[in-house]
Amino acid sequence: MSPGAPRGDSAAPATRPAYDHRVGARQRAGVVVVGAGIAGVACATELARAGIPVEIRERARVPGGRMASRRFDGRPADLGAAYFTVDDPDFAQVAEGWRSAGLAREWTDTFVAYDAAGRREAPGPMRWAATRGLRSLVEHLARDLPVTVNRLVLGVEPGPVVDGRACEAVALAMPGPQAALLLAPTLAAATRTTQDQRWSPSLAAVLRFPARRWAAFRGAFVNDHPVLNLVCDDGDRRGDDAPVLVAHTTPEYAAGHLALPTGAGPAVEEAVRDLLGLPEPAEHVHVHRWTYAKPTAGPGGTYHLDADGVGLAGDAFGKPRVQSAWRSGRDLGRALVTRLGGG
Repeated sequence: MSPGAPRGDSAAPATRPAYDHRVGARQRAGVVVVGAGIAGVACATELARAGIPVEIRERARVPGGRMASRRFDGRPADLGAAYFTVDDPDFAQVAEGWRSAGLAREWTDTFVAYDAAGRREAPGPMRWAATRGLRSLVEHLARDLPVTVNRLVLGVEPGPVVDGRACEAVALAMPGPQAALLLAPTLAAATRTTQDQRWSPSLAAVLRFPARRWAAFRGAFVNDHPVLNLVCDDGDRRGDDAPVLVAHTTPEYAAGHLALPTGAGPAVEEAVRDLLGLPEPAEHVHVHRWTYAKPTAGPGGTYHLDADGVGLAGDAFGKPRVQSAWRSGRDLGRALVTRLGGG
């Protein structure tokens, strides 16, 4: 199967009748996209651009998904993805749009790495950051789309039918284990695809200190550590020099604290202070739980779309990157446009 091929679509018709937008022409809704992360928003963008009715339903209070940001004393800090990288020409155009809007900037191509041998520089690809938090980038893409937040979807049944309402198709833009909870058992193709995904957890801790007392760095990979996996200088990332660090834990450490993530705060703070040699305790520590932080295995292709009219998208269909999630949603959206005869 080629990298861009969908899963489970061989029995599906190539197209369906084109939409007629006259009142009463169709009783079914258009496409329902569940999840307002970047994959869901990218999918809905393609549908809206082709003139196909689409609505996004998001269970959280705001869009963003795992590109999550939260404000502390009026200042945003990134709790999910730490940055994004760009090597896809189409996604590069999206990034340039964010840059032109003053929302994103090239941040650094060099992190440091800590391991048994000490500290060393770790050059890599250019990493981009968002001055208002990565969530602002998703909000920017969704600014003209119909997004309903605080809208929990309870079930998807054959038809497809979403919470009792028939639609032309449904796109589940979320980790497979979460999508599986919504799918009726008779939606076998989509269910199998969710079962092909494997995910690892993480905890993200925002730590605000009295002052910036650490040696200059932007981001640090922490290798072979019992608690830490990644630490980012959020003041440098944001560009405001705030004395704020964001630490991400190892999957193994997170797995033992998913039931009570706040209880992990003191140990994460101690690990960060020990790593960076910080003399003062943090003034504030906030810990966020990510049960499905990063895909470790997934199906082939860049998305799933089957004969039942159920689509799946996200970074499980590729490398665990913001770009992969965007491309997955974009590709699913285009496949739905072809299926439904839009544009």
